Amino acid sequence: MRLLCAGTVASVLACSMAGFAETNGNCDKPVEAPLRSRGALVIESKPAGIEIVGTDEDVIRVSCTVHHGDPHDYELSLSGTPGYGRLTVSGGGTIHNESLQIRIEVPRKTNLKVTMGAGQVKIEAIAGDKDIDLYAGQIVIASPDASNYRSVDASVTIGEVKASAWGVEKGGFFRNFTRSTVDGEYHLKAHVLTGQIDLE
Repeated sequence: MRLLCAGTVASVLACSMAGFAETNGNCDKPVEAPLRSRGALVIESKPAGIEIVGTDEDVIRVSCTVHHGDPHDYELSLSGTPGYGRLTVSGGGTIHNESLQIRIEVPRKTNLKVTMGAGQVKIEAIAGDKDIDLYAGQIVIASPDASNYRSVDASVTIGEVKASAWGVEKGGFFRNFTRSTVDGEYHLKAHVLTGQIDLE
């Protein structure tokens, strides 16, 4: 009987740690997968406008719209576990980034890592670590409470850094803003080679 119980517990633990099956979609077929609060999400996307918003559900939902071209040409791929997800956005040829708009819904407490060549990344109402890297474009992060950050590191090679939450505005070459506090919980890192960073 003890062996049976032990086997049952092991099975439950294995299921809870197992990854969900890879989910694929496009701009006519949104994708969805479990993602628990305080989990992590890694996003790798072709040039686009990305909006990431927090919700009260333990799920990630991804949808997109395209203004030029076939919506079936854009591929949305989700993989990982409920504690660590990975989203890849690809396809669509070499059209300009303003043609593709992506909306990503995640739990309000989610750690984010975003890598994209060009475009705009806008993050709203999400508490957690953030690591955002763009080659060209704009990063906009609207945080519920700036004091929640233990460290902030925002930099542009050419462009502008605005951190209105801390009363900072810098423009030109090799501009950066750093701030640290022992009371904060999260880490924020944002970098744009050419463009603008707004921390609101």
